[in-house]
Amino acid sequence: MATALFFLRPHSLRDLLSTRRLTEATLIDHNFLVPGAEIHNAALVLPVVSAILLVLFLSLVGVWSAGKAAAYSGAHDPQHVVIDEVAGQHITLILPLIPIAAPNLATHMDLSTYAIFSALSMLNWKYLLAGFVLFRLLDIWKPFPVRNLEKLPGGWGVMADDWLAGVYAAILLKVALHFGLFSFHLGAS
Repeated sequence: MATALFFLRPHSLRDLLSTRRLTEATLIDHNFLVPGAEIHNAALVLPVVSAILLVLFLSLVGVWSAGKAAAYSGAHDPQHVVIDEVAGQHITLILPLIPIAAPNLATHMDLSTYAIFSALSMLNWKYLLAGFVLFRLLDIWKPFPVRNLEKLPGGWGVMADDWLAGVYAAILLKVALHFGLFSFHLGAS
């Protein structure tokens, strides 16, 4: 029932509590497999939303735990804390797969091709290797202003430099995806 509520897209509280719309969403599932249908697109957005929520969760837990570990060890950025690298790597691999038109999804965009593209990217060893290498290089090199973010207090300084290194690596990975450097193609050639 909770997933059916997700697909309803109610316009008011009354629509949300309507048993007719809930019944249609759960029992008359005739639009789910139709590309371009609202229910179909809503289901395809779910992995992106989940990935973003995971980044937020990693970030919140990371700031707290890295701050505690730094205070306990007496080091500003203890080497044994790796949650910052996990969050940065996650940003690197997920951010390029979010469609550019994400803020404007209400224009009835068909996400079928996007879902296939994202799945193929995450299964492509070249994409994963390029994301790993780009993130590690930028995390070690620390271009401006990544190094300045290390000076933030507590867990924020531990995490923020890896977040920005992840964003920089994601931008480079998005450029590589745009130019087709990972040798898979969707649609007609």
